[in-house]
Amino acid sequence: MASLQASNLLSSSSSSSRASSSSKRINAAISVPKLLRIRFPVPKTPSTNLVEDLLLRNGFTNTKQIEKIVTLPRIDEEPFANSSTSKATAKLYAILEAVADRVEMHKNVGEQRDNWNKLLLNSINMITLTATTMAGVAATGGAGAPLLALKLSSTLLFTAAMGMSFIMNKIQPSQLAEEQRNATKLFRQLYSQIQTTLALYDPTELDVKDAMDKVLALDKAYPLPLLGKMIEKFPAKFEPTFWWPKSQDFQRKSKRPGKNGWSEELEVEMREIIEVIKRKDTEDYMRLGNLALKINKILAISGPLLTGIAAAGSAFVGNGSWAAIVAVAAGALATTVNTFEHSGQIGMVVEMYRNCAGFFSLVEESIESSLEETDIDRREDGEMLELKVALQLGRSMSELRDLAQKSTYSRIEGTTIDEFASKLF
Repeated sequence: MASLQASNLLSSSSSSSRASSSSKRINAAISVPKLLRIRFPVPKTPSTNLVEDLLLRNGFTNTKQIEKIVTLPRIDEEPFANSSTSKATAKLYAILEAVADRVEMHKNVGEQRDNWNKLLLNSINMITLTATTMAGVAATGGAGAPLLALKLSSTLLFTAAMGMSFIMNKIQPSQLAEEQRNATKLFRQLYSQIQTTLALYDPTELDVKDAMDKVLALDKAYPLPLLGKMIEKFPAKFEPTFWWPKSQDFQRKSKRPGKNGWSEELEVEMREIIEVIKRKDTEDYMRLGNLALKINKILAISGPLLTGIAAAGSAFVGNGSWAAIVAVAAGALATTVNTFEHSGQIGMVVEMYRNCAGFFSLVEESIESSLEETDIDRREDGEMLELKVALQLGRSMSELRDLAQKSTYSRIEGTTIDEFASKLF
């Protein structure tokens, strides 16, 4: 009995202790603050009566049953795919990407061809000087096999230098590099023009056609390949470069009221500027271009010719003193001519004059195309054209007007104006 009572006491004490501990746990749980329960509303799917609800809210009570189901456009659909403006914009962006690619191509090719000029010039001069030294050493004495070896080596080196010089003078690497530099600059300019069109206007198919024509004209003016399409480096007549389309009939119609920034004074001013450019700038660059082309022709012929004479003279070294003199003197002169032609980059100078003459022709043509347009609304804005011409010639607006007045006075007095239109070139 005593054991049963003891067990009952132990069980009751343990149950009471568990109850007390559980109560403590409950109290502890109750003492912790409850977290706020936030309910997020689930968006309802739009019903087919969405338009009816909108009409009723706006006060339109007499509505008819709408049978058509309103469908929202999908994200992957193009809502303006049929719009002519968006198509023209997409085409202009495609042309913009092609222009950016051409900028990189012409830049890389220009650097490569500039390296050609340096490497070929150094190689030809080293070969020529080595052959000249061999010819001189062979003339100092010796006979038999040593003399034959020096003569043969000198002749072979002179012949190799003559062939390399002929090829180098034919392709004119310095002129090729200048062509690619000009092409890079003009493609960057076209890139900026297309960006301006996209930013300021609503592009049309005429904008796309105009951009395409300009890209193709630049491709034709500055070709990348050498074989078949390379620009003739020694033409019979010096001519300026033309990198713009021949027919530039596209002019954006102005929305500006009135005379579109034009006046009689502005027309007279623009005509006088054209006369100054023709009589001074274009004529001067054509004269200098012809002179540089003639000098380049003489040097291009003289270099390989002197190297060939040196090769012939080195073949007869040992048979007389004159052979050695001819070989050494001709080799030294050939090195001098090649250095003057390619280190002086006469071909680059010719291309620079061609580009400058073409630039002035473009300025003349842009002014004349605006003046010849009878519909004033289709002309380029007069004030904007005057600003562009002033910037292209490196002058302020007031200086441009003063130049036009000087041209008028000199023409009336029968004298020649002593000032060039451009202050940049």
